[in-house]
Amino acid sequence: MSPEADEPSCLSRHQSYRKHSPHKPSSYLISKLRKYEDLHRQCGPGTKSYKREYCKYVIWLPANGLGNRMISIASTFLFALLTERVLLLHQRPDMEDLFCEPFPNSSWVLPVDKFPLQKEFWDEKDRHSHSIGSLMQKGNSSAARNESSRGQASSYLFVNVNHGRYDGDNVFYCDRGQASIEKIPWLIMLSDQYYAPAFFVMKRFEKEVIKMFPEKQTVFHHLGRYLFHPSNQAWGLIKRFYRAYLEKADQRIGLQIRVFNPKTVPFQTVMDQILKCSSKENNILPKLDDAKPVGTSQSGNGTSSKAILAVSLYSEYYEHIKNMYWTKPTVEGDVIGVYQPSHEEYQKFGDNMHNMKAWAEISLLSTCDVLVTSAWSTFGYVAQGLGGLKPWILHKANDQNVPNPACVEDLSMEPCFHFPPTCDCDTDEKVDAGALVPYLRHCKDLNWGVKLVE
Repeated sequence: MSPEADEPSCLSRHQSYRKHSPHKPSSYLISKLRKYEDLHRQCGPGTKSYKREYCKYVIWLPANGLGNRMISIASTFLFALLTERVLLLHQRPDMEDLFCEPFPNSSWVLPVDKFPLQKEFWDEKDRHSHSIGSLMQKGNSSAARNESSRGQASSYLFVNVNHGRYDGDNVFYCDRGQASIEKIPWLIMLSDQYYAPAFFVMKRFEKEVIKMFPEKQTVFHHLGRYLFHPSNQAWGLIKRFYRAYLEKADQRIGLQIRVFNPKTVPFQTVMDQILKCSSKENNILPKLDDAKPVGTSQSGNGTSSKAILAVSLYSEYYEHIKNMYWTKPTVEGDVIGVYQPSHEEYQKFGDNMHNMKAWAEISLLSTCDVLVTSAWSTFGYVAQGLGGLKPWILHKANDQNVPNPACVEDLSMEPCFHFPPTCDCDTDEKVDAGALVPYLRHCKDLNWGVKLVE
């Protein structure tokens, strides 16, 4: 959506294999993005405003895997849009050269060596004492805003909206919490959550965010496509694989298989669940003609080609599905290809190439026509949001029994907010976040989570 872009430095911004989105961003969102780009250009790293600390900032800290990071970056960017702050990312080596710079003629990478809060940034104890929850408990928000003369520490707050949050930082989702941090120039945000849905039920932001996103289920779709363009290195991986294996298919079927507890859930259970969901319960995968022996000519004309993209840390699922379609004809005579870009065997934290492959696979999944994803997987959430796809979600299996039903169609293409606030801001009583407004519903894959729907 940005009109300014240098094609050689970011080829993926001008080349895409995803389908054209039928969801148009609102004119108000576009105007907010243009305004933000001007702000970032004026206040980003290296500018006079940055050196003199004239602007307000929110610094994003990474937590967990790439999917968690991307949904939390999008949420933090939305927060920046709503509060007129400049978003800066603390980019560790494992995230280098994954994305193009999203904002024209400026960088969103925090220059850690030129950051005015060096000591406070790295000191875990100091972070704890300067958390928003700690601030509210002490009741000294006014003092925190006005103590700039007593040192830089008073000019920042640490906000933890991670799934393992502490210090009562749920107050971030309350108007009184937002009022307490409004004038503090530096906010350091730790999150692995898609907390964007919370802004739709906060009185302070509700009208503004609805004006930006009148079509509620498009928040990550629009922000994700705006922010996350593969770097040229990542685009090379995506382009080579797509053109070799997916480009000529009449239909692309994406299978994203994440097993959180492989020690207790056997391979065969997961494989049976995948087939039950995608073949027996729904017509996603082409059906095999088991009545005919191996080598029999296909019953159809063989005019339809389908590419099955299997994305998993493990190779067994890909091998099994590939063998199925190699040894048996399909009922309709489809020409089937089964492909897997990589199989890393386990999630490698701190590994740049591992994240590069993950980003390429997310992007490839987002080019599919239909998607089957795994419950609780933020990896799948990013793919469906970027692709504008409403996936079929494999229910989480916890033992050797295949869930019944094996999967369910998702409510929308939005990611799930796994850990929404559970207390009313005014009364501190328990509240059901999925019953507050008609466009916020409990997630199909996590019943205590919520997601935006139409």
